[in-house]
Amino acid sequence: MHLSSEQVTDGTLGPRGSLAVGVALFSMFFGAGNLIIAPLLGVQAGPCVVPATLGYLVSGVGLPIATIVAIARAGTADALLDRIGHGFSRVFTILAYLAIGPLLAIPRTASTSFEMVRPLILGAQAGAGSAAAAGAAAGAAVALPQLLFSLAFFAAALALALHPARIVRLMGKVTGPLLIGLLVVMVAAQVVAPAGDPLAEAQQAYATAPAVAGFVQGYQTLDLLASLAFGVVITSSVRRLGVTDPGAQARQVARSGVVAGALMALVYCALSYLGARMGTVAPEAANGAEVISLSSTLHFGTAGTALTAAVFLVACFNVCVGLVSSIGEYFSKAFPKVPYRGWAILIACISCVLANAGLTSILAYSVPVLMALYPMGICAMLMGLLPGSEAHAGAWRVAMACVGVVSTAGALRDALVPGLSLPFDALPLADIGLGWVVPGILGLIIGYIIEAARHGREGRGDSRG
Repeated sequence: MHLSSEQVTDGTLGPRGSLAVGVALFSMFFGAGNLIIAPLLGVQAGPCVVPATLGYLVSGVGLPIATIVAIARAGTADALLDRIGHGFSRVFTILAYLAIGPLLAIPRTASTSFEMVRPLILGAQAGAGSAAAAGAAAGAAVALPQLLFSLAFFAAALALALHPARIVRLMGKVTGPLLIGLLVVMVAAQVVAPAGDPLAEAQQAYATAPAVAGFVQGYQTLDLLASLAFGVVITSSVRRLGVTDPGAQARQVARSGVVAGALMALVYCALSYLGARMGTVAPEAANGAEVISLSSTLHFGTAGTALTAAVFLVACFNVCVGLVSSIGEYFSKAFPKVPYRGWAILIACISCVLANAGLTSILAYSVPVLMALYPMGICAMLMGLLPGSEAHAGAWRVAMACVGVVSTAGALRDALVPGLSLPFDALPLADIGLGWVVPGILGLIIGYIIEAARHGREGRGDSRG
């Protein structure tokens, strides 16, 4: 299938074009983090896996796709966030792009991929290698292969990212379908010959509020922030494919977003099922990668290691290309003295360095930064979707301020003084990481009241005049 401007009819790409763009968007979203959360949810939720998965789908699929649509309606992420204020828009977007880009997410795509392919490259002993007796020697033995792997990984990703128009075509035709096909093989084996059964009792928060616990797990994917970046590259790609009218671009992005969302939901449900059937086999699993790897090994033996590595490699590569391209495009517009090519190369080089050195320390401060930004991203998404919200920017500024104060305070506490008690801990839903919700709602209501009072005073002033 080849997409071109000739396929544009009535301002859209048609069914085949919408499908290809949707698969490309799915590929950009679906990285290592998306792979490993749902299987662990399936293991831990046990008999409550259905409500837990539904909660996960709301935040893991609904919020990111809704943000894509909100950005498409506004035109760009900057146009949406400028309703709060230009200074806020610039700072928030730069912090979000740095956090999900060269400071965390992009380096992690290479390091995670290497961890999954390491047994194939260095053998089983090196792959397992975390024994204390061999710690220093194992680290030295792994350093050079990891560097070479990272150089090859980022060179390939950069080569594709330097040609943004090809991203949608390649991901829509090759890497996206390949990832889906690999996942189908993995899950189908569990359906045909289940390795185990669900746990008799749900673990952790899934035992008391499975839907809420699932929602919080989807919140941890951070895909809503990634939507700020992917919305740019998808809209740009749609424009390059011949959809030039801004309104038609928004509608086309929304159609493709529905395709991506449907694919993500299907895959998440499948991975959650896979995890549930591993409950009695891996009840103490620490992460979803262990669950997937063990399931593949049980069903395919040594070939299962290769299958798992292929799934993670393709998923991580897709996300890396999408992030390098979209973040490079944003910075080339925000700081035009450096062209897109220069930004893409810089992002890839920084990410390659951090993938090999200091990633653990970066995680220590990057994750709290993301936790501060994510609630504000949800607030911005709601603002972009609600009709007429652009006419009430003052009310949304108050809401955003309330959300930002609570989420930032919690993130700073978690980063600097874990365990410190804060007044915000007494807020409703704070115990499940959603303490910012009620302040945000109250802030919006207060903002509307302030707006109404101001308009009333202005109206009385006009009548006296």
